[in-house]
Amino acid sequence: MRPSEWVKNVLVFAGLLFSGRVDEGAAVADATLAFVAFCAISSAGYLFNDLRDAEHDRRHPDKRHRPVASGALRPATAALAAVLLASGAVVLPLATVDAEVAGLVGLYGGITVAYSLLLKRLVIIDVMTIAALFILRVVAGAVAVEAQASEFLLVCTAMLALFLGFTKRRQEAMLEDAEGGADTRPVLEHYSIPFLDQMVAMVTAAAILAYVIYAVSSPLVGSRMLATAPSVLYGVFRYLYLIYDRGDTRSTAAILTHDPGMILAGASWIASALAVLYVFD
Repeated sequence: MRPSEWVKNVLVFAGLLFSGRVDEGAAVADATLAFVAFCAISSAGYLFNDLRDAEHDRRHPDKRHRPVASGALRPATAALAAVLLASGAVVLPLATVDAEVAGLVGLYGGITVAYSLLLKRLVIIDVMTIAALFILRVVAGAVAVEAQASEFLLVCTAMLALFLGFTKRRQEAMLEDAEGGADTRPVLEHYSIPFLDQMVAMVTAAAILAYVIYAVSSPLVGSRMLATAPSVLYGVFRYLYLIYDRGDTRSTAAILTHDPGMILAGASWIASALAVLYVFD
């Protein structure tokens, strides 16, 4: 179920934060329920993926330790848990939040299954699919609190997700080269380091530009949102430093939650956003 990866579902709260409704208990509750639903559906997706890739994972130096691949978790138990989690993920928002949120959670689950079965083996489409899943989190979170996600916020989310996706592929490609062509991920045979470097450079610039445009024209506070830009810039530059200069091979979630610099970037961004939106409004 990979609970360490649930940090990505924090994007569900973007709609709550940027709609100025953090101080409304009902909105917070709805956003939290949507967050729980996405944690459940993503967990179901991870279980399905591990069942699908068990044989391949057993040949991987790290993935062979996953519960299904290692034999610590029986396939039947994993399959049952995936079904129950997926069902609960859709029923929870349907019963407590909004039918549209339930539909978005279900769509997320469907795309996750398609990713495990096929899309993760298609060059470029694999990373674009990851970006689509990030956008669904933001949209669902906005719908849950009856807010409208800014177009530029969605574009920024997409570019940031592409940034994380292509840097992750670069990490994996570098690791594969270091291990003498170990069979880590089939799609990597279609990626070269120079191509990935070009993609990272492109989406990095696009993500920063999209965020700055959003910050200049924030629906609630206008250009005052620019106060949050330094944290975003530092976070992006710090991530690139870890990937390129330090050769960090940890997962995206591990880097975001364990690196002191990334924690500082996240904490300072949240603090500055709250100050701009709620204190000095």
